[in-house]
Amino acid sequence: MSEITFESVTKEQCCTHLRPVRDVMDLLNGKWKIPILVVLHTGSRRFNELKDEIDGISAKMLSKELSELEINELVKREVRDTKPITVEYSITDYGKTLDGVISELSKWGQNHRDRIMK
Repeated sequence: MSEITFESVTKEQCCTHLRPVRDVMDLLNGKWKIPILVVLHTGSRRFNELKDEIDGISAKMLSKELSELEINELVKREVRDTKPITVEYSITDYGKTLDGVISELSKWGQNHRDRIMK
């Protein structure tokens, strides 16, 4: 899809660009999925490590969000045959395709923070 400019966009063109944006918003909806992906971008984590690094998330919510991210192939769950058994979560190659989006959100967020903190 080509880059969109918003001057003189027809209703049909707007809908064409809106649908995939809504798909992404549905996929990454909520408060926790992007923070989970940001943490996993820096390396694999066990469940409790994720819970400790993401301030305010409950174990139940983390489990739910990891499951949804796994279903959508953004996160991989790996059970290691150790005693006791350990489970690690990591970002998939497909999940890494969101790096640019997350990086741009971070830049925009920092610029916004700087702007409102003046």
